[in-house]
Amino acid sequence: MDLLTILQLLAGMGILIVGAELLVRGASRLAISFGISPLVVGLTVVAYGTSAPELAVSLQSTLMGKADIAVGNIVGSNIFNVLFILGLSALITPLVVAKQLIRFDVPIMIGVSILALVMGYDGNVGPWEGGALVFGAIVYTTWLIVQSRRQRASELAEDKETPARTPLAVNILLVLAGLGLLVLGANWLVEGAVAVARTVGVSELIIGLTIVAAGTSLPEIATSVVASIRGERDIAVGNVVGSNIFNLLFVLGGAALFTPSGIVVPASVNGFDMPVMLAVAVACLPIFFHEGSINRWEGGVFFAYYLAYTLYLVLNATQHDMLPLYSDIMMRFVLPITVLTIGVVTFRFARARPT
Repeated sequence: MDLLTILQLLAGMGILIVGAELLVRGASRLAISFGISPLVVGLTVVAYGTSAPELAVSLQSTLMGKADIAVGNIVGSNIFNVLFILGLSALITPLVVAKQLIRFDVPIMIGVSILALVMGYDGNVGPWEGGALVFGAIVYTTWLIVQSRRQRASELAEDKETPARTPLAVNILLVLAGLGLLVLGANWLVEGAVAVARTVGVSELIIGLTIVAAGTSLPEIATSVVASIRGERDIAVGNVVGSNIFNLLFVLGGAALFTPSGIVVPASVNGFDMPVMLAVAVACLPIFFHEGSINRWEGGVFFAYYLAYTLYLVLNATQHDMLPLYSDIMMRFVLPITVLTIGVVTFRFARARPT
């Protein structure tokens, strides 16, 4: 690793932090300007904006015939967003989860995860399937904005108090500047990280599932962490859920739609990584049920599971001697305990609900 690569990685990280701060500040003010709730801004403007690197990388990789990187980037980013980013954000400060997320957006995230798994089961997501996913993204976004404006108008009518506003042009400039810096910083980090990975001979699929996925998710990390610190918790959680929905509907759909033969889904992704992505999405519901929040210990569990998942990928890629033992421990002990814990939390929530 040369000095230029190290400087590129450090500069990219610094640019990401500045970009995240500008984006969160501008987005939270836009919520007031347009009469949209901070949660919906997190689910749309912030989530879609911070997913721009995933879209750019996946489209470019598909057009270059690097389908492994494209699919690995999408699936790996969704796993990374929930386990790593939500986990890290909750470790910093417990996150309050809005009821809308529990009742509507997380079930949609689970639904589109199932849809992506079904579409990719035959090893290919075709152009018409990609078009259907993109159409779904448009419908979902439109519904969110319309519903939020109605709810916000009702709240303001009852409140009778005019919230303080900053000039619209300033807020838009902050958002655009933040997005631009996030994309630039993420690109620098990804380029440096991929160069290092290829130096040590890691496969393109593993690069997509780990380094590229983490690199293109760095805007989400920076944005959610900064939002948590600033107290914009709706934006922090909405950013992750919205990004996952956007990645599957718009990024996967767009990559398939604009590629004549569709996007190829490797058998290993169908057999392991997509089911993990779905399991992670399903695991959100019972954890979100718990008092409508993500506590520090739950964040720690998410974070630990991401480390365990990454370790499995590394052991599998290198065919390490520890792989059989590690897989056996995960299948016999860790996964059953996780399923049991999720079941207990869900059961308690169901019993606690008023009839």
